[in-house]
Amino acid sequence: MVKSSMDEDIKRLALKTVEKADKAVRKIYIKDFHKLSKNIEIGADGTPTTYLDKVAEDAALSCIEKSDIKVNVLSEEAGEIDFGGEYTFVLDPVDGTRNAYRGIPFFSVSLAVGKKKVSDIKYAVVKNIPTGDVFVAEKHHGAFLNNKRISVSDCPSKEIVSSLTLGKNIEPITQMLSRKDNVRTLGACSLEMCLVATGALDFYVAGREYIRVIDLAAGVLIVREAGGFVKNIRGKELDMNFSLHERTSVVATGTEDTLKSICSSKTKS
Repeated sequence: MVKSSMDEDIKRLALKTVEKADKAVRKIYIKDFHKLSKNIEIGADGTPTTYLDKVAEDAALSCIEKSDIKVNVLSEEAGEIDFGGEYTFVLDPVDGTRNAYRGIPFFSVSLAVGKKKVSDIKYAVVKNIPTGDVFVAEKHHGAFLNNKRISVSDCPSKEIVSSLTLGKNIEPITQMLSRKDNVRTLGACSLEMCLVATGALDFYVAGREYIRVIDLAAGVLIVREAGGFVKNIRGKELDMNFSLHERTSVVATGTEDTLKSICSSKTKS
């Protein structure tokens, strides 16, 4: 039996919050592009906050604070904010910040709605800011791109296309995968997972334990609701608390066979 939908007011607020952050980013892209990469403070996650991150987050928080609907927030810069709500908005105001301030058109606003951990997320929105594409998923109700239902590729092409996190965060299994098939490294976890959900990518792997819940919360639900699989590099079901202190590896695939192949390779490496 299909469970009932989440409260419509909360879903509308989630969409509105994403739109406000998106609008703020687009505005400063036109007016203040030269300021985007400027570090202005240290965020709650202990990393520098850029002007771009701050503007996007402020726009999102303003939308939430002005609403009559009470939701808590976990965000990259502001950290945990308790507004007395039942649900928490897990927000990455700009996923792919480096892409954004370098002028690489692949970055997003990512928002997931749940209570305490990834496994209880009920609703997710990822907006590709440069293209305007909007990915939405609701638990037990499917995943959608621009209001059209999407699904993973259940029969990968003979020419596998994947996205891997390389550079300083590479580790042996990722290094091995980088020498196979057709590899991309795109720099925005939420969007890379959405591409797995549409079948554009056969899999996405971040092999080292460094991905935060704000990076992946929305993407996990979108992949799973599109029929895909998300686990950590050891093959365990990916779940984590709503906290900026936890880190995980990620394997998102369209098929269980692909996932088992990647995780078994980790065991052997």
